[in-house]
Amino acid sequence: EVQVVESGGGSVPTGGSLRLSCTASGGTLHGSNVVWYRQKPGEECLMVSTTSPGGQTYFTNFIEGRVAISFEHTKPTEYLWLSSLTPEDSAVYHCALGIPDIYACSWGQGTQVTVSA
Repeated sequence: EVQVVESGGGSVPTGGSLRLSCTASGGTLHGSNVVWYRQKPGEECLMVSTTSPGGQTYFTNFIEGRVAISFEHTKPTEYLWLSSLTPEDSAVYHCALGIPDIYACSWGQGTQVTVSA
């Protein structure tokens, strides 16, 4: 079974950028959707992006225009590039495989993104 783990979070000022990583072990990322989520304390798990096995990408409206996806074949890793960040983007970011699921944010540790005002 393919497992994924996210990393790359940190603290940045408003307007800053971060690159988050979703790295697979036990297989590749090509057989499933790769989905990024974020969750703020006490709030629901929201989809940020989805990459299909065919390489199509979809972004949620609140992040569209400030996000990009790239893929590293050697790891394998999908990178989520976040830019023009604001405090509203502060959340724990998660990645998971498969069809988007509202419980995905509970499946792993996530990586914290904190944007200061």
